[in-house]
Amino acid sequence: MSTDITKEAYAEAIGVLRHAARPNGFFASGLPGGYEATWARDSMIASLGASLAGAEFRDPFQNSLAVLAKHQSPHGQIPNCVGDYNEERKSDITFNSMDSSLWYIMGHHIYADAFQDTEFLSTHKKSIEAALEWISFQDPNEDGLPVQQPTTDWQDAFPHKYGRVLLTQTLYYAALRMQKKDAEADRLGRVVNGEQEQYLSLFDKKLGYYLPWIWKTHDAYREEARWFDTFGNLSAVVSGLATPSIAKSILDYIEKEEINRPFPVKAIWPPIEKGSTDWQAYFEACEARTPYQYLNAGIWPFLGGWYVAALVKAGQIQKAETELQHLAEANRLIKKGDDIADWGFYEWIDGKTGIVTGGANPYQSWSAGMYIFAYECVKQNRVPYFSPNP
Repeated sequence: MSTDITKEAYAEAIGVLRHAARPNGFFASGLPGGYEATWARDSMIASLGASLAGAEFRDPFQNSLAVLAKHQSPHGQIPNCVGDYNEERKSDITFNSMDSSLWYIMGHHIYADAFQDTEFLSTHKKSIEAALEWISFQDPNEDGLPVQQPTTDWQDAFPHKYGRVLLTQTLYYAALRMQKKDAEADRLGRVVNGEQEQYLSLFDKKLGYYLPWIWKTHDAYREEARWFDTFGNLSAVVSGLATPSIAKSILDYIEKEEINRPFPVKAIWPPIEKGSTDWQAYFEACEARTPYQYLNAGIWPFLGGWYVAALVKAGQIQKAETELQHLAEANRLIKKGDDIADWGFYEWIDGKTGIVTGGANPYQSWSAGMYIFAYECVKQNRVPYFSPNP
């Protein structure tokens, strides 16, 4: 399976995680002046791969979970971030996040599975249940599909989405599976896939993929978007929510539209242009205002790891091996002017030129962690931790 570059990338990814491992868990960045704080999603995504690299990263994984648990809100919500990374913030503890609680729940189960440590899981049983209960209360229609406000997940600045968001449904599905709430997970899958209560379905048969979000219907009109949400669709495949036929359709779409080129993989497709129905004035405040930059169809290498995992989940092993090599090449890139010898493991890359540009930061723990996860998926010919497709 391994080529020289994929093996070298694995070793370099380990080095990035060593830099990112701190007393409070995995920081989002492994370099001084970067994202020096513990984000729930970043630390848990990094831990997906770190947990497969032996016992070395057991403590930072556990410490990430412990610091998040320590600052859980009285209502059960898990912080988005713990740390003084931003001097403008009035608190070192920030919430305003839908997915942090889901990553926390999943993280506990992944940790227990990876290190055969059910004691730590048992110790945090009430905390995990409280986090899941908080998620279940974000359901104003009482239909079993959590609802969220805009800018409350990893795409905090761009694009605008609200209501029943695809990524949240897929993470909720995975969390329910890990919590052994199979009846609820089964129903959620049927609804999202359009097998029942079609008015709540996110899968669009004509497009061949899941819509990024939906909300209320007004006669012939429904509040929704139709751009391709890469993370949401890939996590549907990896989590097992997507049926095998839907998974194939999603992966075919990525290939057809070259969303995996020049490197795997662009965050959305197509780019959102100023003046379109999906455009919001506040987009001007971030780098996504420019097509192919940042979240606006920029390439995010951590998502490339999810892409490789999705290919393995769908049984496309040869394709996964090819994409793993491309992902290694992406992580090897260096931005002009950065004082790094080799292997940048950047946050994002220009989606058109394949060049690292703009405000992209190097040594990202989730870029490194997801490379390791992708490598292990290909090596083991399976996707660890997540349930098989139904």
